[in-house]
Amino acid sequence: MRTKWMQRAILLGGLAALAGATAYAQTDVALSVYGAFTGTTTGNNTIQSPSNAAGGLLEVRHISHPWFGYEGTYSFNRANQTYTGTSLCPGIGCPITAKTPISANAHEVTGDWVASLKVMNFRPFALAGGGLLFDAPAGGQSSTSTTTKPVFVYGGGVDWTLLPHIGLRLQYRGNLYKAPDLTKLFTSTNAFTHTAEPMIGVFFRL
Repeated sequence: MRTKWMQRAILLGGLAALAGATAYAQTDVALSVYGAFTGTTTGNNTIQSPSNAAGGLLEVRHISHPWFGYEGTYSFNRANQTYTGTSLCPGIGCPITAKTPISANAHEVTGDWVASLKVMNFRPFALAGGGLLFDAPAGGQSSTSTTTKPVFVYGGGVDWTLLPHIGLRLQYRGNLYKAPDLTKLFTSTNAFTHTAEPMIGVFFRL
């Protein structure tokens, strides 16, 4: 008799846990705008100076547990670079310094793990993941090439539900990757660089 009651209790507990997990599961789509702020890198007699830019981010996020989920993202922003190189030469007026600006676009695709916790109308979250960053020179510039770099992504923020299926997403994302080599006129700095992306957006819960 006791064994039957234990089996029933375990079965009911399992069903309750499954129902709770299903109740917490949610999927949303978010659109955000952000600023991309990247630091200057130096190496191989080259100084690489990216310009700050605005961009957009598309996220599809699924929370499969009260505090755990995952997402896929695509982002785009302008990623203009200025390469400054110094070459040594004999004679007066050396070294020679040359500067080349490159207009480029950055496309980033990532997959991220998301940890979150719902508190009333707010859901703070943290994320970490990785993907690929594609930097493509724009508009037929000579002596340029497209580069693809792996990127590590981390960040955090909060979702603020305003209506049953709509809310605001405030977040910060940081990207760590190697500086892109877009021009054949200079050697890339081959140094790691960091892009900070504070952003604000709207999410739509499905």
